[in-house]
Amino acid sequence: MIKNNMDVINHIRKTLKDNSDEQIKESSKRYFKEAIKVYGTKTSFGLKLAKDSYKEIKDIPKEKVFSLCEELFQSGYMEESFIACTWANNKIDEFVNKDIKIFERWIDGYVSNWATCDTLCNHTIGDYLEKFPESVKELKKWAKSNNLWLRRAASVSLILPARKGDFLNDVFEIADILLLDKEDLVQKGYGWMLKEASRKHQKEVFDYVLKNKKVMPRTALRYAIEKMPKELKTVAMEK
Repeated sequence: MIKNNMDVINHIRKTLKDNSDEQIKESSKRYFKEAIKVYGTKTSFGLKLAKDSYKEIKDIPKEKVFSLCEELFQSGYMEESFIACTWANNKIDEFVNKDIKIFERWIDGYVSNWATCDTLCNHTIGDYLEKFPESVKELKKWAKSNNLWLRRAASVSLILPARKGDFLNDVFEIADILLLDKEDLVQKGYGWMLKEASRKHQKEVFDYVLKNKKVMPRTALRYAIEKMPKELKTVAMEK
């Protein structure tokens, strides 16, 4: 029986450990260049565990939920970080402007792979930005960070808003900052952001790519034009 908040964490860890699969653990590692910590459970299992366990804490204040999220992040296990991201996003109605600093601390202190970065950024931070659009200025600071994951987060936090056509000028400003970044995962991140922006603003993104194609890494360029018609792709890829 779950009696207190830490019992929820202990229950999650025991459940993940009891349902770990060595084959899943080994196959998960193939998707990452960096070392990762995983129990080895299916994504669907983790999502259900996140949903079921949240029922035990849904009525406690956001600050306490965020504290539990931090406890999960600190373990370094990917499955626990995914649950933390789910819990945090469930408190969207209680988000306040200053929460961007908490998200920044989580990325800077605990994120160590693209999957955790994107899970936190795509939904939790993306939803936060739609509620507090003025905080997009913080992403531009992240884009200049020495931390690879903060730089990737600067772009992938705008994936869902950009898909809706929002934040176009900010998308280009962040792409400008990250344009010559040497890290493959950062190039893919801002290329992905441009691709999503192109769904509603194809001409503007195409013009941006043409203007910068002589210096834009090919990885970022290919991502950016992925949703465009073949004839535009051909022009963009010309040397």
